[in-house]
Amino acid sequence: MEQQPAISDYGFLSDSRSGALVGKDGSIDWWCPHRFDGASVFGRLLDPRAGHFKLAPVGVGGPGFRVERAYRPDTLVLRTVHHTPHGSVAVTDALAAEIGARAHELGRNSPAVLIRVVEGLSGRVRMGLDFAPRPEYGLLTPYLHEQADGGVLARAGPVVLVLRANGLQLRAGRDRVTHEFEVSAGQVVGMDVAFGEAYGDPPVRMDPVAMLAETTRAWEAYRETHGYSGRYPELVRRSATVLTGLTYARSGAVAAALTTSLPEQIGGDRNYDYRYSWLRDFSLTMRALWVAACPDEASRLFAWATRSIGRIGDEPVPVLFGVEGERDLSEHHCHQLSGYRDSRPVRIGNDAWRQRQLDVPGEVVSAVWRLRDYLGATFEEELREMVLGLTEQVAATWHLPDRGIWETRDEERHYLSSKVSCWLTMDRAVGLADRLGDRADPGRWARVRDEIHDTVLREGWNDRIGAFTGAFGSAELDASVLALPVTHFLPATDPRMRSTIAMVERELGTEEGLLRRWTTDPAGFLLCSFWLVECLVMAGESKRAEALFERVVGYANDVGLFSEQIDLATGAQLGNIPQALSHIGLINAAWRLTKPDSY
Repeated sequence: MEQQPAISDYGFLSDSRSGALVGKDGSIDWWCPHRFDGASVFGRLLDPRAGHFKLAPVGVGGPGFRVERAYRPDTLVLRTVHHTPHGSVAVTDALAAEIGARAHELGRNSPAVLIRVVEGLSGRVRMGLDFAPRPEYGLLTPYLHEQADGGVLARAGPVVLVLRANGLQLRAGRDRVTHEFEVSAGQVVGMDVAFGEAYGDPPVRMDPVAMLAETTRAWEAYRETHGYSGRYPELVRRSATVLTGLTYARSGAVAAALTTSLPEQIGGDRNYDYRYSWLRDFSLTMRALWVAACPDEASRLFAWATRSIGRIGDEPVPVLFGVEGERDLSEHHCHQLSGYRDSRPVRIGNDAWRQRQLDVPGEVVSAVWRLRDYLGATFEEELREMVLGLTEQVAATWHLPDRGIWETRDEERHYLSSKVSCWLTMDRAVGLADRLGDRADPGRWARVRDEIHDTVLREGWNDRIGAFTGAFGSAELDASVLALPVTHFLPATDPRMRSTIAMVERELGTEEGLLRRWTTDPAGFLLCSFWLVECLVMAGESKRAEALFERVVGYANDVGLFSEQIDLATGAQLGNIPQALSHIGLINAAWRLTKPDSY
């Protein structure tokens, strides 16, 4: 069986409804057209038999072939140039925006159309097309029907796809469409794949060349509404564009990643579905959007959070939701898929939604505090009730054990980062009390805040190793303790924090600047590496922080995308891609280098 490409080989396309991955070899190997967390129609990413749509010069990968690619500035429109012994050709890929969409309208009513435009640059290049959709994560092989306009309709289960190519008469094989054609310098061939539901409206029909131009303008208009005045502006703008691409525009929710089950270790079983929206990411996302001058996103994202959480009772607030606020994301295995390079199981859904993770309320309340000036002097009822409910829940439960920020699937513990986030909830709630109405109780909240602070300093510090550790009573280091200075729980210049930062860097770090989450973690975790950058800045070591930042950003792929982790032996990307937290970490670290004292 053929081996899937490297994770870093993929470029990311988005219409802010769904996303697709296209490899350097010209194959689109992942597309869930209904929405980010829907079923795939192309799933070669997780099994070579699970569908793809390849468009590339015949013989690509042989002697004399070379590929270079780049996004059009401030867009997720990807242009790949294939140089061959016979000439050069460009393939430009995008997921179509709605006609006329501009700025914050991007993605609200995306038509679910994949656009591919071929342009001859020099010589004469023979192109090959291989269209093999396999809906429902590869479970279905569609019937293919030739159309009068030269296209091919694919129909199976709930899915209808129509492939069309300007000027080409496509022929349907038994289970795929294959076609070869030549492109000369100056010649343009546009094609598209339009998605529709079997019992809904038919797939949209459009001119792919005109729609590509329209989609490019939509992305450019979106980015023109935002500005950034800090350091590393190109990197920050690219990461902000990726976050926009991971935003489900209809609700405002940000998916943690585009993919499911890309492994933390090749052949391992820590393969999770990240196509949902984590409340943990909430504060970090809001801070990143604020840094990247995108505060207009705040209202939609807060509205999604309040509706998803609903009225708060005694049960722990769920950790994650579907992109339209679904709560039950029960996990199951796709046994028909072999997994990325035989990394099983392939998971759909994520059982972390059932866990108690006490850091979650702090992330949300902190985000409200950060964006308070955009939310009005008096909060609307649902927002007010959410903040009050989260605060009171933390006041009642902060002393309990939980699963922690890394969502362990063994026993609960008293994780230090969770307690710090509980402190953050109470501290920020005190700061918001004047906007929360008569039920606000800042005096009591302040007493709980101070009790949590004292407990963390007493129980979280380990005299024997001279550092704050991952859990109370533990001697195990954990990179999540870097949250103490980042949240301003304790200054980075405090002797205990200096000692902790040095210990974490020495025991969990690598010469290349990567930071593992714990001592047995097999890979470097990019977010932790960016946290270390922030801590070094706050400790007054800006030059060292800058050097570390520049080493870490070097792990991005050729078009600026980060997955979740980096293989320590090879430097290869691991985990789901593109990973929102990695790009959030970059934005926040760049801002910390710009404004060391920023909250």
